[in-house]
Amino acid sequence: MDGSPGAEGSPRVPEQARGEHTHDVSHAVAATSPEPGVRRTVRRHSVRGQILDALRTALVSGELAPGEVYSGPALGERFGVSATPVREAMQQLVLEGAVEVVPNRGFRVAERTARDLSELAEVRALIEVPVMLRLARTVTADRWAQLRPLAQATVTAAARGDLAAYADHDRAFHGALLGLSGNRQLVLVADDLHRRAQWPLASAPRTIRATLVADAAEHSALLDALIAGDLPVVRSLVREHFTGGAD
Repeated sequence: MDGSPGAEGSPRVPEQARGEHTHDVSHAVAATSPEPGVRRTVRRHSVRGQILDALRTALVSGELAPGEVYSGPALGERFGVSATPVREAMQQLVLEGAVEVVPNRGFRVAERTARDLSELAEVRALIEVPVMLRLARTVTADRWAQLRPLAQATVTAAARGDLAAYADHDRAFHGALLGLSGNRQLVLVADDLHRRAQWPLASAPRTIRATLVADAAEHSALLDALIAGDLPVVRSLVREHFTGGAD
């Protein structure tokens, strides 16, 4: 239900004419500017966090392409900040396995395989499926109904073909589901795995909007089953959620 990377219509980052094959991801931050087309300088008190969010968005959308190298100074110039917060954000992405350090050049976006995604799906299923089946038996319909806006947010993002927004709302929905367990460590671990599962493959086909819409519809179907207390349907949906490759 995450949708595959490279959503239809997602902008590509133009390559700069320099030997490091560095790309411009400035519009990931500029998109938050109140005036279209105007690059907004990141506020200093939250530089690292905003840069990290922008880089994560660029990773999910495929703007930071697997296998490509990006330098801190060039990205910092595009963001309107020094290279330091960019490097700090990149170091966090190193810890998450999204990029790797290339000495004297910058950071290379990790290239992942279909096997990587399959293994992530297997681990997520081992963690999430038993929890969801337990919650389906104990959480009241009213509590499930409160999550309806989160499910609808994924539908809205999918209808726009906005892969980055869809990825954020998808993780929020899953986090809220698992959050009903009361286990904060579970939510943190599951969210990290979920984020890793959203990074694109180097050879991944472009995802069409219809695929996102279908994936988002599964969220609503799962919530309907949970509210109705239909355990057989819940069991089927949460298992297919991973084995079907839609998540």
